[in-house]
Amino acid sequence: MSNEYGADQIQILEGLEAVRKRPGMYIGSTSSKGLHHLVYEIVDNAIDEALAGYCDTIVVEINKDNSITVMDNGRGIPVGINHKSGKPAVEVVFTVLHAGGKFGGGGYKVSGGLHGVGASVVNALSEWLEVEVCTDGRKYNQRYERGKVITELQETGDTDINGTKVSFLPDKEIFEETIYDFNILKQRLREMAFLTKNLKIILRDNREEEINEKIFHYEGGIKEYVEYLNHNKDPLYRDIIYCEGDKDGVYVEVAMQHNNSFVEGCYSFVNNITTPEGGTHLSGFKNALTKTFNDYARKQKLLKENDTNLSGEDIREGLTAIISIKLTDPQFEGQTKQKLGNSEARGAVDNVVSEQLTYFLEQNPTIAKMICEKSIMAQRARDAARKARDLTRRKTALENTSLPGKLADCSDKNPENCEIYIVEGDSAGGSAKTARSRATQAILPLRGKILNVEKARLDRILGNAEIRAMITAFGAGISEDFDVSKLRYHKIIIMTDADVDGAHISTLLLTFFYRFMPELIKQGYVYLAQPPLYKVEKNKVIRYAYSDEELEEILSEIGRDQNNRIQRYKGLGEMNPEQLWETTMNPDTRVLLRVTMDEDESSEIDLTFTTLMGDNVEPRREFIEANARFVKNLDI
Repeated sequence: MSNEYGADQIQILEGLEAVRKRPGMYIGSTSSKGLHHLVYEIVDNAIDEALAGYCDTIVVEINKDNSITVMDNGRGIPVGINHKSGKPAVEVVFTVLHAGGKFGGGGYKVSGGLHGVGASVVNALSEWLEVEVCTDGRKYNQRYERGKVITELQETGDTDINGTKVSFLPDKEIFEETIYDFNILKQRLREMAFLTKNLKIILRDNREEEINEKIFHYEGGIKEYVEYLNHNKDPLYRDIIYCEGDKDGVYVEVAMQHNNSFVEGCYSFVNNITTPEGGTHLSGFKNALTKTFNDYARKQKLLKENDTNLSGEDIREGLTAIISIKLTDPQFEGQTKQKLGNSEARGAVDNVVSEQLTYFLEQNPTIAKMICEKSIMAQRARDAARKARDLTRRKTALENTSLPGKLADCSDKNPENCEIYIVEGDSAGGSAKTARSRATQAILPLRGKILNVEKARLDRILGNAEIRAMITAFGAGISEDFDVSKLRYHKIIIMTDADVDGAHISTLLLTFFYRFMPELIKQGYVYLAQPPLYKVEKNKVIRYAYSDEELEEILSEIGRDQNNRIQRYKGLGEMNPEQLWETTMNPDTRVLLRVTMDEDESSEIDLTFTTLMGDNVEPRREFIEANARFVKNLDI
């Protein structure tokens, strides 16, 4: 068989074929995230109409067949002939990549969709898509299947409304799953409504007999967003600090409020697109905040002459802030639009926030003093934390290492090959040490439950022996000193009992990683071990079941009779080292769950951690009542 590589082997993908061939290039993935991204692309187009001042209501419906319908009351996509292509403009929008009103020519002053691929990509990845346009008193309709035109644009009657209605069914040939999650859509659409004040977004789920509907409408915009994010916390003061202004063609909007926690939550957006990695607009905000508060503290003698300046981290302790800017030509670093690069954004945000925050502090001296006093306390704690942190820093490979005494380290020194099991208790730790592969598997047993870091400052956290042991073992530091390149293990595996206490310990560990070592989770280094729930023995043959469903499958396969011996494992200590290795630690047979996070939903992740791990009991009770029906394997 010959493998020729000549001119005829070069493929030319016509039209939207490229999207269907490599969907991940356009929507990130074909998993649940990519599936939901289709909805956001169409909604983004409707929000562009709202940003331009032509639309105030968007309706998103999940239909019984799991198709999606998005309706807006904007101007309607143009239906006239696009002279360059000779086709109706609406058809060009849905069938040509990089076509739309976002590339100059006066279509939109600002818009979220940067690359102009949204509508056409959704069309390419759908079994079918129908668009209905109402404009200038007439109604028009067109249908596509897998990106190809099925019916030409047809005028279907008169209408007294304007707007666009898009319905589509995701293609089962493309997506791993095609079932929409109401809660995922709810979180993203709520965020979009917060960022566009006075816009009403209605989400409706028609799949059940009783229609589930949520309406998002916030006249206060991002001020209400800050209130929402802080509602499970205790605000330090009642007012939301709000700055708004136009500078050098950049519209700046900032809302912020401190709470009595020690966790910073600053979220930045450009044209309603979240920028998890920040950028110039976030730098401008942080610079303005640090400079303005230090100037005020000096002026009011809250900082003495010999005192060092407050750092940005000190001032932002317990701060919830939304930084939202809108500009005509956003330049993002990287394909994923995660970081803004426009230099003018830094100056614009710095200017607007410095000026308006200075006025606010002068007019509200009581609030200003409270924030400064909290920041000075944070500064003292940070100094104490620095001293404690020095004790936890791992020495270089050229020096004697001072790893924790209870750590059973592995012999391989290549982090890519190494994994560390964080094990609950000395008894399970002993079994794990016997069971492990000594070359690549390290074991660190924890005694009891670690500190709940959601309720503590870094200096107190570093005083916790179990946390210090983890920091030292990992070797990568903590908080702003964290350096993922120094990490000693590329798999950090939490291995706890399959009971309520085990779940609590896992949650405490994940809270610690998320708050002080988030790169571990972002880069996919954190895993949850999945020990079996049941051992089934029949005629000296042993099988393990990791869920109730798997137990049922095994019993159906081997027959249900009196020879079956079923053991429900309550803890890792019930397994001998051989069983622990075979079921939970052997790379060839074990089941691991990788812990991941979607940075686009960081504000919702923060809110969940605050609800579950914070001081206030009532929000936690409400969360449990709302989610109790989804719990499986609850120990009673």
